[in-house]
Amino acid sequence: MQSINKFNIRKQIEDELTENILPFWMTVPVDRDNGGFYGAITNDLQIRNEVPRSAVLCARILWTFAAAYRILGRKEYLTTARWAYDYLVLVFWDPEYGGLYWQVDYKGNPVSDRKHHYAQAYGIYGLSEYYWATQETQSLKLAQDLFHLLEEHAYEPTNQGYIEGSSRNWDLLEDMRLSEKEINCRKSMNTMLHIMEAYTNLLRVWDDPHLRAQHRAIIETFQQHIIDHHTAHFKLFFDDHWHSLSENISYGHDIEGSWLLWEAAKVLGDANLRMQVRDSTIKLAAAVYRDGLDTDGSPFSEGSPKGVVNASKSWWIQAEAVVGFYNAYQLTGQEYFAQAAHRCWSYILANMVDHVHGDWFKQLYRDGSPDSTIYKVGPWECPYHHSRACLEMLLRLDISSDSSLIE
Repeated sequence: MQSINKFNIRKQIEDELTENILPFWMTVPVDRDNGGFYGAITNDLQIRNEVPRSAVLCARILWTFAAAYRILGRKEYLTTARWAYDYLVLVFWDPEYGGLYWQVDYKGNPVSDRKHHYAQAYGIYGLSEYYWATQETQSLKLAQDLFHLLEEHAYEPTNQGYIEGSSRNWDLLEDMRLSEKEINCRKSMNTMLHIMEAYTNLLRVWDDPHLRAQHRAIIETFQQHIIDHHTAHFKLFFDDHWHSLSENISYGHDIEGSWLLWEAAKVLGDANLRMQVRDSTIKLAAAVYRDGLDTDGSPFSEGSPKGVVNASKSWWIQAEAVVGFYNAYQLTGQEYFAQAAHRCWSYILANMVDHVHGDWFKQLYRDGSPDSTIYKVGPWECPYHHSRACLEMLLRLDISSDSSLIE
């Protein structure tokens, strides 16, 4: 195996972020006539403004450019962050009941006024990052308001954890699914993961005792109920009592969750819990390496106890795998994790990056051809996974004591 100088890799990552991903999202999806961002854009840049706009997309764009401004310091990133912030606050925020609508149309009218708790989590994530970058107190106040709303309406105190969603006025919903692909259940790994992610970021800027206690409880819930310690994969869907409702495996959430759990434990600062999470983090990454990689090193989308059930290649999974495997390498010094991170990055450059129209294809078939049914920009198709992967890797390569990634 030949060592690749980490500074060469770092330049590739920085160039991809600053010359492709961020410039695309600063210009192509921005709706200068109506505010905010177009509902959807195809791979060949056809605007689909009839597609409803999601709070998740807006909040993720807010996080992306607030984080890029905070870390890289370029004023143009702050301009886009402010554009997203204003739209999130003025259009998605419910002035009567609080919280974020799920979807609006291009004129800013609510299309779905339900309060998915997943979306509120991303609101916290973006707003807390915007406060961290700008110290604008209104953004912190809104993030705190969302935290209190989740604790009042989403938290399930008997068995702990958070239910999936509420109506506009925070009543229970019969159907809580985020999409038709999911099981209608009371609790899910996905919502729990992103509430944890949001609370981690909020705790960085607001060390509140209630927030700290609930943040700890989420980490402990992952340790006790969500991680299958026999397989080292996440269980995905649950009833109130944490009985698993599915045997499916999400390799992307496993590898993403591995490093998000570690970040959560580090921010919380409890040494004993951190050691437990460290062990889980490494085992989650190792299980994806063992069960979820194609021969070219790219992660598959989904599996089951019988093997791979969805061999497609999603942009967010590839991006999260770079960080997740490199995080495991930093924790263990095991070179195969560094090699896995490098192979994922090589796959991304060779396949996911759209060198014609910019940004990344959001989903590929196993043969590497783009899936034209998946938008490049859409309710779920956003910049935060791959921007965050680049930002994370820039920071990690700068502080790494190692001199190379392994090829």
